[in-house]
Amino acid sequence: MVCTRGQHFATVDALPSASWAVFFLAGALLRPAWLFPAFFVLSSLLDLASLALGRVTDWCLSPAYWALALAYGALWWGGRIYARMHRDRLATVPMLALTLLATSVVAYLISKGGFYFLSGRYPDASWAGFVERIPRYYPRALGTLAGYVGAGFAVYAAARLIESRQRAGAAA
Repeated sequence: MVCTRGQHFATVDALPSASWAVFFLAGALLRPAWLFPAFFVLSSLLDLASLALGRVTDWCLSPAYWALALAYGALWWGGRIYARMHRDRLATVPMLALTLLATSVVAYLISKGGFYFLSGRYPDASWAGFVERIPRYYPRALGTLAGYVGAGFAVYAAARLIESRQRAGAAA
């Protein structure tokens, strides 16, 4: 998240934000609940740093910004739900995909809907106007989320494989 969010000192150019994936993966893989507010504070500080450094405008900073807490909460919760279903087998990949899809829809509606209706940036906001934006912006959000989560679970699977081989080697 630090490398992909905003335009601050640690940004890697041209990578889409990993924030959604970080919240989902943290919910799925990390147990302490205090990490959720810690990650939200980190994401907010990164946004404020980017603004203070003049690397982004205040376009996204509005009263609607707090909808992000709810959207990230949905992603975290989706990760928690998936964690209960996860087994270290390929058979759980479809459940991961379905959980990720459902969670991303909720997060998108909260995050983007919150911004569209509550930011004041769209004075003529309507349901029709919001719905027509979904096919333009949601696929990219879903693709980015799925890509990072897929990469995250690929790293997780590789780590588990290495761990099991080391255990098997130590037992031999």
